[in-house]
Amino acid sequence: MNTNLPEQTVVIGGGIAGMACAALLAKSGHTVRLIEKHDDLGGRNRKWIHKGFHFDMGPSWYWMPDVFERFFQHFGHSHTDFYSLKRLDPSYQVFWDDHAPTPLPAGIEGITELFDRFEPGSGTRLTRFLREAGIKYNTAMADFVYRPSLALTEYADLNLIRKSLRLDLFQSMAKHIRKFVRDPHLIQLLEFPILFLGAKPAETPALYSMMNYADMVLGTWYPLGGMTKLSEAFHRILLEQGVEVITGTEVNDLVTENDVVRAVATNRGLYEADLVISGADYHHTEQDLLPSQARTYSEKYWQKRVMAPSSLLFYIGFKEQIPGLLHHNLFFDAPFAAHATSIYDTHAWPEDPLFYVCCPSKTDPHCAPAGQENVFVLIPLSTRLDDDPAKHDYYFDQVLTRMEKQLGRRIKDQVLFKRSYCIEDFKTDYHAFRGNAYGMANTLKQTGPLRPKIRSNKVRNLYYTGQLTVPGPGLPPAVISGEVVANYILKNHNMKLV
Repeated sequence: MNTNLPEQTVVIGGGIAGMACAALLAKSGHTVRLIEKHDDLGGRNRKWIHKGFHFDMGPSWYWMPDVFERFFQHFGHSHTDFYSLKRLDPSYQVFWDDHAPTPLPAGIEGITELFDRFEPGSGTRLTRFLREAGIKYNTAMADFVYRPSLALTEYADLNLIRKSLRLDLFQSMAKHIRKFVRDPHLIQLLEFPILFLGAKPAETPALYSMMNYADMVLGTWYPLGGMTKLSEAFHRILLEQGVEVITGTEVNDLVTENDVVRAVATNRGLYEADLVISGADYHHTEQDLLPSQARTYSEKYWQKRVMAPSSLLFYIGFKEQIPGLLHHNLFFDAPFAAHATSIYDTHAWPEDPLFYVCCPSKTDPHCAPAGQENVFVLIPLSTRLDDDPAKHDYYFDQVLTRMEKQLGRRIKDQVLFKRSYCIEDFKTDYHAFRGNAYGMANTLKQTGPLRPKIRSNKVRNLYYTGQLTVPGPGLPPAVISGEVVANYILKNHNMKLV
């Protein structure tokens, strides 16, 4: 045991990043206490059960399975110890305003044939596009995303600089994609994963074509039993590593003295701490839990950040199954540019939004009572809107009307119940800055060392993990973030993951 090891480590927030960090620190000898506001762990990756329907409330895409497998292997596990994975085929389907619905096959051969049907010759160009994207993915995963990114000097290595030149950091995704395809349907298919990064394709570095590699090559998967199987797996690992898990407890204050956090104050009492990692919202931790002199970033700094979207969500139970839907469905039957402008430029409620429909009961009968359908709808929105419950009903009717048109059948009269979830809910449940759903956008000016740092500059024993720091938004990046912070802390204590 290293004598410099903190006696008591406190992790605030039981989201995926917080759990990953807590488990890794505990494995290496830390005495870890994890404090979570909600009664269950998982953060945004939690579940709502109603009338026999099981809804994943947050993430619904299982991409980059290698990241989860790497994490499980730290503890001698595989995903098979916790859940069964099924690769979806088709991966998803797209509804257009001028074309029949397009299912995306799970195999590369099927995808290239699909591209050629839209634009002769584009299948060969797609193969080249994905080959380059694969190089970016493997380079980023091996050399970049697991770095703490505290300073640009971390990348001041000639070999790394050479590798970075292959990552297309200074070209936009919009320009990059149009080098390979011209058909507007194919452009939208390739730009679609950028929605998860929270910026317009014209403002997102072409580095992120690696997301197309994750989509089309690594595949779209589903853990049978729901996405919260992942949260349950992480929870089980926490218990195996001896982490003390405290749920249903709200952190109200970080008690600091001489540039050190001495204790974490909650609604159930005070917990002394030698080391604190916040997996809660970064802005909330700094602006609400710390005194002003202990904050690294000002409110002015935060207001200048470009945020990924918030969302208007609907959790819907249908009396009957809905023919025509697949597990994942993208409704691109409205202009993408106009919706993007409403999110990032005008900050207005969109007139005809694009939206996403998840129907997990197509894959997993566990999600809904027999013969019924579990449906989750997501509409991306600006984080600068004032939430308006009247808008929820307006968009719910619009979404179902467009679904009926695309599916060629009535579905409104099959609704058993619905629950909406929007900007104010994200703020209430997660203290989410400006009610964001996905964190901070991965623009070039907010990538790597240009994101909020994992280490406080003002408080010597305070660290941060999660979607507002490196590497960024999404479930796999959350796992990576937890590992990055744990590794950095252990390095400072002359320890390694064991």
